[in-house]
Parts: sequence; C-alpha cells; structure tokens
Amino acid sequence: MQQINHTLSINSERQNKQPRMTPEQSQQLKQWLSDIALKRDKKAFANIFKSFAPKIKGFGMKQLKSESAANDLLQDTMSIVWRKSHLYDADKGAATTWIYTIMRNLSFDMLRKAQTQKEDSLSDDIWPIAEVVDDSGEVFSDHLMSQQIAQYLDSLPEAQKQVVQGVYFQEMTQEQLATQLEIPLGTVKSRLRLALNKLKQQIEENS
Repeated sequence: MQQINHTLSINSERQNKQPRMTPEQSQQLKQWLSDIALKRDKKAFANIFKSFAPKIKGFGMKQLKSESAANDLLQDTMSIVWRKSHLYDADKGAATTWIYTIMRNLSFDMLRKAQTQKEDSLSDDIWPIAEVVDDSGEVFSDHLMSQQIAQYLDSLPEAQKQVVQGVYFQEMTQEQLATQLEIPLGTVKSRLRLALNKLKQQIEENS
C-alpha cells in the first residue's frame, strides 16, 4: 500500500507540473461544467472529454500499465464528471484540480482492487494440495489435516498460521477473521499472502 501511495504521489507531482490553463481557458472549463450541470449539455461534455482524454489516458497508461485499464479510467472519470458536475464548487478550487482529483482517486481504487485480487488468487496455486504432497497419487479424504500439511503449517510464524487456519480450516471469511483477531482486514490479507507464499515454496521444494 505504501508503494501505491508513493507511485500516486510521484505521478500527482508530474501531473501538477503540466502547463497551467490560461484564465480564459479556465473560465471556459467552468462554463462547460456549469452547462453540463444545469442543462445536461452534451456539446459541453464533448469539449471537456476532448480536452482531458489524452491527459487522463496518458496518466492511466503510466499508472496502471494497461491500455484497457487506462481506457476504463478515462471512461469512469468522465462518467463522474457528467453525473456529478453539479458538485463542482469554483470557490474551492480550479476545475482542472477537481477533474484530476477524480481521476487520481479512481486510479488509486483500481490499483488497490488489482492488488487485492492478486493476493486472493494466491490460494488457487496451493489449495487443494493433496496432489503435490502425496507421492502415491492417492487423494487424502481430508488432505488439509494430513501430517505433511500440519508440518508445513507448523513452520509458519504463529500470526500467519492463525490466518491460514482460520481461512482454510475453519472456513472463515477474511472479514470474519479480522473481527475475531481484532486486526485490520489489510493485516489479514498481508499475513495470508506471506503465509501462502511460504507454503507454496516449501511444497515445491519437497515435491
């Protein structure tokens, strides 16, 4: 998560270094937002889209490393501009700042979701693991309770072992486990990720 924040911070600084709009351009942008808010003016929206699309897509390509994700970022940003233009307050900041803030927030959410999905998918590489630990090919009726699996788990730090046991033995959701252990959900995910990586490594080394 710190890496995501750091990357966003760097890109935000780069974004802020782009040439500033002239007073006339700034006023025109405010007028377009007003026309969208008050009259649902499609021409005004098209003008904003044309003005910001290259910058938003460029930001998305650098930040998300995917043209598809960059296009999603562009569409989602402009969708919010269309739906929430009435929330823009010129007294609180420039229109460009408002739009780029929407873009950066969406980018952060997309990165966070991608990271979470990557962490959750790690379990698919390990469970069920009977085929890996059973040389004879016989599938254990209860492979999670096998002696070899227990040995793998015993090698984990207690905190990581608790999380694996909760998720895979007790079939608890990560949210339930976070509540039971009284720790943040992000900590559960982090411990689970580390534990699964260690288990996978041990299984591969002994297979």
